[in-house]
Amino acid sequence: MAFHVRGVLLPDDEERDLWLVGDRVTFSPVAGAETIADCGYVLPGLVDAHCHIGIAPGGAPIGGIAQAKELAAADRDSGVLAIRDCGSPYPYPMLDDDPDVPRLARAGRHVAPPKRYLRDIGAEVEAPEVPGEVAAQARAGNGWVKLVGDWIDRAVGDLAPAWDAATLEAAVGAAQAAGARITAHTFSEEAVAVLVRAGIDCVEHGTGLSLDLVDEMARRGTALVPTMINIATFGDIAARAEEKFPGYARHMRALHDGFPAVVRAAYEAGVPLYTGTDAGGGITHGRIADEMLRLHEEAGMAPFDVLRAASWGAREWLGFPGLVEGGLADLVVYAEDPRRDLRVVRAPQRMVLRGRVLP
Repeated sequence: MAFHVRGVLLPDDEERDLWLVGDRVTFSPVAGAETIADCGYVLPGLVDAHCHIGIAPGGAPIGGIAQAKELAAADRDSGVLAIRDCGSPYPYPMLDDDPDVPRLARAGRHVAPPKRYLRDIGAEVEAPEVPGEVAAQARAGNGWVKLVGDWIDRAVGDLAPAWDAATLEAAVGAAQAAGARITAHTFSEEAVAVLVRAGIDCVEHGTGLSLDLVDEMARRGTALVPTMINIATFGDIAARAEEKFPGYARHMRALHDGFPAVVRAAYEAGVPLYTGTDAGGGITHGRIADEMLRLHEEAGMAPFDVLRAASWGAREWLGFPGLVEGGLADLVVYAEDPRRDLRVVRAPQRMVLRGRVLP
């Protein structure tokens, strides 16, 4: 079955016809194709570039493949047709080609320090074991490794790097030697500085970034996935920690308050930015529109650039071609122009995933 779509194609800003034949896009007319949209604004499917369909609500590992598919469906129904799963305690390579699941770029388990991360989520190892574990998790994923760069250290009462600088640098080298890209959870200032200068491919959150590091990321092409709806929870985290760890609570509040300026600085410096919600655990799935709107309203990103970060730009970064000749048949149609009013992304009118029209 072939499908025909007509609309204003973004980012080209040109009204065009395209045809979907199986899981591929063509601009050559296909006789007998069924028209599924004849007006509106057509984007390559959205991307949640920081998502966890292997972590259940509340923070425990999922109970099985059925639950992973259920969580992915919530993202899919919001217009997200590709996901980068930034670490899963549950392996699910069988979902890579599942027709009901958004396209997946997967890390294996988070590589984390012992007893300093979320229980049962990470592969917890001491410093000498980090390079080997990184290589193992590179094999478990399909192109990505996720490192826990820092977390609260209860002995000092504040955020601290997961391991020493030499170990963090070795982790980056081990992933890249294994043919994988590596990203890292970072909240604090110290670990992210080491990782960026070591050549990490991406930074998650990045609340501790300095202006110097932002410039270094721009020079290197290091990506940033800010997860602003996750950072919005820092006040609640600080309140829960206040009694036992007042220094940590103050630090988290300060990171929260300064974060919009950090993201804006990264945007203005030309750092590659991509949208991610950190759904899984404490963040519910299907909130890509909330993240997009925060990037616009709080960090000052222009709507067109937010759309690029959530659609064609993110897909290119992850290796999922957009709406080009021979590209993948994933698209979202909106009734109105999201460049004029970004709130339009809350209401997709038509979606196609892997060449299949979604209900």
